[in-house]
Amino acid sequence: MSEALRAHVTAVAVHLPSRYRTLDESRLKIAASGDYAPPPGFLEDLTGVRGVHVREDGENASDLAAAAACAALDEAGIRIKDIDLLLFAATATDMIEPATSHLVAVKLGACCPVFDVKNACNSFLNAMEVAASFMAAGRYRTILIACGEVGSMVTRWNVPDRQALLRALPGYTASDAGAAMVLTAAPVADGRGILDMRFISNSAAWESCTVAGGGTLHGRSVHDDHATLRVNGDLRQGAFDALPEILEAAGELLAAARAGVFVAFHQTAMPQYRDTINTLSLPEERCMPAVAEHGNCAAASLPLQLVKARETGRVAEGDVVSMIGLASGFSFGMALVRW
Repeated sequence: MSEALRAHVTAVAVHLPSRYRTLDESRLKIAASGDYAPPPGFLEDLTGVRGVHVREDGENASDLAAAAACAALDEAGIRIKDIDLLLFAATATDMIEPATSHLVAVKLGACCPVFDVKNACNSFLNAMEVAASFMAAGRYRTILIACGEVGSMVTRWNVPDRQALLRALPGYTASDAGAAMVLTAAPVADGRGILDMRFISNSAAWESCTVAGGGTLHGRSVHDDHATLRVNGDLRQGAFDALPEILEAAGELLAAARAGVFVAFHQTAMPQYRDTINTLSLPEERCMPAVAEHGNCAAASLPLQLVKARETGRVAEGDVVSMIGLASGFSFGMALVRW
């Protein structure tokens, strides 16, 4: 009888572009681009965010992903030839076709199978689920997840009035970032790795927050508003509608998460950060408000928090951490991981 295997997180890394744009600089850019000029401090007061990371000119999602992947491979002490499967997991893409994973593979020199996993800001967490399932089935033993987010591309600068700015508000905290994770198959008996995962969706809330341009609904000749991140309804309500199902399906896992050393959850702004802590009854002393300094890094948000927690000594080998994903759609995901 073959040994039961579990996905073990061998390495996690992030790559943050060196350019940084404060929200006051964003305010000045909005004022220079349209008819409406937000008052000083307006964006900071609404979001609690200081600024965002911005990619270099000509830098693509695949470049950010490849940079983070190189750092993760170095940390894991392996080479790209040791990877059995490469997954690109992000809201962003370099192009519609081919899958961005192919471009990342070329930049890394990978020759393994590749494909993309895409589910808005839950993309990275869903890729972890795919990897864990493959490893439990004995299909692959070493998997690289790479993420490249270019949220600066979906920021709307030309807004005619205050109401239009509020609809475009999520775009001003959208940050560029790369993230990567190396997972290896390890015996279940050693106690490490991804212990459990849960995923729940309330797809009826899909219209609440969108980037509409680029698909079949709004194709090549898109209006500026369709090509930017915008709020069309109450995404928070979509989450609350799904809350009973979340508590029923993931109640025990949430209880285990609260008892863990560190809780990483997706963050879009400081009001949402506090709201999530209160709604899910999370221990605030075990969470990290990374969004305040780094903005909304989309699917790279969870690995960013893990890296920061390890750098500050909040997570050590053998610790149990939880990862909670929240994404437009609406999608909820959760992973419990022993380091």
